Amino acid sequence: MEKELFEFPRIQRLPEYVFEHVNKIKYQLRKEGKDIVDFGMGNPDIPPPKHIVDKLCEVAQKKNVHGYSSSRGIPRLRRAIANFYQKRFGVDIDPETEAILTIGAKEGYSHLMLAMLSSGDSVIVPTPTYPIHYYAPIIVGAEVRALPLPMEVEGEEFYEEFMRRLYDIYNSSLPAPKVLVLSFPHNPTTLTVSKEFFKEIVKFAKQNDLWVIHDNAYADIYFDDYVPPSILEVEGAKDVAVELYSLSKSFSMAGWRVAFAVGNKTLIWNLQRLKSYLDYGVFTPIQVASIVALESDYSVIRNIAKVYEKRRNHLVEGLNRLGWKVKKPKATMFVWAKIPDHFRENLKMDSLEFSKFLLYEAGVAVSPGVGFGKHGEGWVRFALVENEMRIKQAVRGIRKAFRKAGFYKENPKRES
Repeated sequence: MEKELFEFPRIQRLPEYVFEHVNKIKYQLRKEGKDIVDFGMGNPDIPPPKHIVDKLCEVAQKKNVHGYSSSRGIPRLRRAIANFYQKRFGVDIDPETEAILTIGAKEGYSHLMLAMLSSGDSVIVPTPTYPIHYYAPIIVGAEVRALPLPMEVEGEEFYEEFMRRLYDIYNSSLPAPKVLVLSFPHNPTTLTVSKEFFKEIVKFAKQNDLWVIHDNAYADIYFDDYVPPSILEVEGAKDVAVELYSLSKSFSMAGWRVAFAVGNKTLIWNLQRLKSYLDYGVFTPIQVASIVALESDYSVIRNIAKVYEKRRNHLVEGLNRLGWKVKKPKATMFVWAKIPDHFRENLKMDSLEFSKFLLYEAGVAVSPGVGFGKHGEGWVRFALVENEMRIKQAVRGIRKAFRKAGFYKENPKRES
């Protein structure tokens, strides 16, 4: 007789998936024939550059490339990774001891947590956060100390407040946390930092025997006069830090599942040991195509970023014309928008209810901020994965919904 469905202990530690509430409504509305402009998931709609796809197809035709591949990355790819980091960040990477291929940044990060942590260990994670940053330590049996991000301040004020909170959490935790997880430019908040910030982090980590894992997934999706640094640019950072870099957004290769970790030799070696038991690596033709990607002219990446920049401008400027005051992010493929007071205070909508409101009344799907942790409540995230015409359609839909809710008439600016 088949056993009744039940959750195992590790699964019981995971909360309900908040985004599923919005997804179910979205699928139902589409079933009913309603057109939904979908900003929910950060799933790139831009195809990878043609020369990268062509190389994949070319190599996949060869007879000798369909067996198991190298889990740590074929040597030529690891050299390409090292060369890319030198060109992009001015950081020297030893391809033999300081670089490892991962099956996407999510897999690399999760298995690094499994390699590093034991029951009773704790990790500091800034929140709101990309969910896996918080829950990978939970899955492996560790505890998480949440560091609320000071989202309302910028520049030096942000750095000072962040470090103050970091000191407080570290000093009040017993036993002392083992790992600090960072990701700047940040998903979902789009917050950015400078090399000076990373200098303070490295200094703190060395003083307190703390490992630092920096997920640099949006390193090359940046705008205006801002250029994201690598934590490894800081002198001595490799003593305590590993950085993850993904080809998912920079090269629009999300479904290919190609990323890598670079930095501290001890962390790379332990991740390599664990992965040698768990996987056989990325399909060889994908690895070869990834070499071509990393060796491309940097304009390939910047052309993709320019598409996101145009979308950012259309969306933010359109929302501002409706009276929804939103700042233009300096990086990432997201817009992090605080829910207008009218909906939060007068209509008592939380981020999930507001997201449902936009779906039903505007035909627009966004991610509720609470899905990124309790400190994301009061906000929603737009992923810039719809083209400019669809963004204009979304703004029109939101304008109609705001009028119906009594907000837009209080802010009677008209779209041009």
